[in-house]
Amino acid sequence: MRKSIIKITAAALLAFAALPLSAKPKFRTVDQIKKAKTIKIAVFSDKKPFGYVDEYGKYQGYDVYFAERIAKDLGVKVKYVPVEAAARVEVLQTGKVDLVLANFTVTPERAEKVDFALPYMKCALGVVSNETKDYITDVEQLKGKTLIISKGTTAETFFTNNYPEVNLLKFDQYSEAYNALLDGRGVGLSTDNTEVLAWAIENPGFAVGIDSLGSLDTIAPAVTKGNESLLKWLNDEIVTLGKENFFHADYEATLRAVYGANSDADALVVEGGKL
Repeated sequence: MRKSIIKITAAALLAFAALPLSAKPKFRTVDQIKKAKTIKIAVFSDKKPFGYVDEYGKYQGYDVYFAERIAKDLGVKVKYVPVEAAARVEVLQTGKVDLVLANFTVTPERAEKVDFALPYMKCALGVVSNETKDYITDVEQLKGKTLIISKGTTAETFFTNNYPEVNLLKFDQYSEAYNALLDGRGVGLSTDNTEVLAWAIENPGFAVGIDSLGSLDTIAPAVTKGNESLLKWLNDEIVTLGKENFFHADYEATLRAVYGANSDADALVVEGGKL
C-alpha cells in the first residue's frame, strides 16, 4: 500500500511540475523576430482612422503607420493580425502576435496581464449620439437607457463600475457597434473620444455631446508579459522617434484629413513617451 501511495504521489508531483512549463507565456525576443524576418502585430481592422482595412484590402491608420516604422527599424516585414478589443490580451498570451497596436488604453488591470511600453497617444472617453433625437450631452441622460459599447474596452469598465443604471448593449466589433447606433438600437455609443469625434465628422446627423468623460488615459504598445527584450526595444524606439516628432508626422499623414485643418495634434499625440 505504501509503495503505491509513493508512486501515485511521485506521478502527481511530476504532472504538477510540468504545468508551469505549459503555462509559461509564449513570446519571441527581438533576436528571434529578426531571425524570422517578420513581426506579427495585432491591429484593428474596423476602427477608422486608427486601424482599418481600406477598399483595396490594405491596412491603414495611425497605428498602422507606427507599425510600418517599427518593422522598418527592426529590418523585418510586418504581418498584420486583425483583433477585436476583447481579445487583445489573449493574442499576446497565446503567442499569436508579438505586439498589440490597437488603441490599447493602459489600465492597472491590463498591466497585470501584459507589459505596456511608453505611451504614444492620450485620450478620454466620449459619447456620440443622434443630434436630433435623444442627443446626449450629460451622462445623467443615459440612466435607464441603452448605451452601445464594444466588449473589452475602457468604456465597458467605466460604465459598469460607475453607472450600473445604464443598460449596455455590447458588441465584439466596432463596425457592429456603429451599425447598431445607426439603426437606433441605442441612444448613444461610447469609446475613446478621439475615435467618436472622427466618426461623427464622417457621419452627418451625429455629434459628440460628451467629449471628455472619466480620466485622461494613455495608449501604448503592449507585449507579452515578461518579454523584456521587445519591451526595451520599443521604449528605446519611442524615445528615438520622439526626437524627430514622428507621431506628429503620423497625425498629419493619417488623422489631419479626418479631424480638420484646425484640429490640435497635441490633444492626442504623445512624443517620446512623455505626457
